[in-house]
Amino acid sequence: MKIGVLLSGCGVYDGAEIQEAVLTLLAIEEIGAKAVCISVDKNQHQVINHTNGDEMNETRNMLIEAARIARGAVHNINTIDPVDIDALVIPGGFGSAKNFTNWAFEGPNGEILPEIKLLIINMVNIGKPLAALCVSPVVVAKALEGSNIQPTLTIGSDQEASPHDISSFSDGLKQTGMQTEMKSVREILVDTENKIITAPCYMMDATVLDIRKNIRMAIEALRDLV
Repeated sequence: MKIGVLLSGCGVYDGAEIQEAVLTLLAIEEIGAKAVCISVDKNQHQVINHTNGDEMNETRNMLIEAARIARGAVHNINTIDPVDIDALVIPGGFGSAKNFTNWAFEGPNGEILPEIKLLIINMVNIGKPLAALCVSPVVVAKALEGSNIQPTLTIGSDQEASPHDISSFSDGLKQTGMQTEMKSVREILVDTENKIITAPCYMMDATVLDIRKNIRMAIEALRDLV
């Protein structure tokens, strides 16, 4: 089994969340599958100094940055066909809301990269499952917006501590036509009809062990859908 891992760069504030990405790769290997890392050969929206949150006067390429996580073994999204993989995982990180989409700036009215939308739409259309971690349900929502596919997604719970406005994110997902449910970091949401899994991960206040368990649950559910 081959599972694509779609990376928006390298670093929580401007790319893919590194801990979520690495724990995804670990969980994929633990279930006996092979990870296929994928990214986009385009520049990130911005580069952030992760020590203080300041924007830096630099440009960085998503594909090149993702190669840091993939140890060089990363594929350009334009070379990937849905027949090449059995499932797809999108780790979180601000790159999902800054690079793959511009949700961070425009909310649900924003845009999504065409190549990201195409891969997700094609995966869903041929019945292959996908998992969106942390903030990445916004990527799925923008990809499926306007289609006849309206999955139920979670981006966390407003009943537990979170560094983010979970209610606002959930409302945004609804504006794109998606359904939502509140889930804690100890839970995942499996939309069996549409074969889409979502897991809150670092949208909630959580330890790395919490994230490890949440991602393992999501990857096991992905395997079962395959």
